[in-house]
Amino acid sequence: MKQQFSFEFDYLDDISHLDIKDADLLNKAIQATKTAFAPYSNFKVGAAALLSNGQIVIGSNQESASYPVGICAERTLLNSIGSQFPNETILSMAISYDSPKTACNEPISPCGMCRQSLLDYENRYQAAIKIILAGKTGPVMVVKSVKDLLPFGFDGSVLK
Repeated sequence: MKQQFSFEFDYLDDISHLDIKDADLLNKAIQATKTAFAPYSNFKVGAAALLSNGQIVIGSNQESASYPVGICAERTLLNSIGSQFPNETILSMAISYDSPKTACNEPISPCGMCRQSLLDYENRYQAAIKIILAGKTGPVMVVKSVKDLLPFGFDGSVLK
């Protein structure tokens, strides 16, 4: 039996089509790229999350000369939130990037490891996280839930 998975997302021409809170969050993610440590790839990623208490927290990728030791912006952000705000849910998260190698005018999407980490956080608090994906300029994608980005994600239910 064949089955199909699909999901809807908003595809906007640019940041001006976001509501003011989402545009502010995306601007914070764009600014967060400036805190990235990416001397090897020169691919700087920034992420910003709006928490249920109204606080905005940022994160950025941090590379290491030993490549596996580095950490993506999304997981840097999740670790900060989990440590500093363990009782808060994430309402929305924006992700952007900057690189001298590209125009940075297309949305960026989290890697597989970050998608799983985001899904873990969403499942932990049983609250959907809206994801806003963009470059420095250009179109913006808005996804209603991390589950849409990782439809067959591991949720740990088989471990019970």
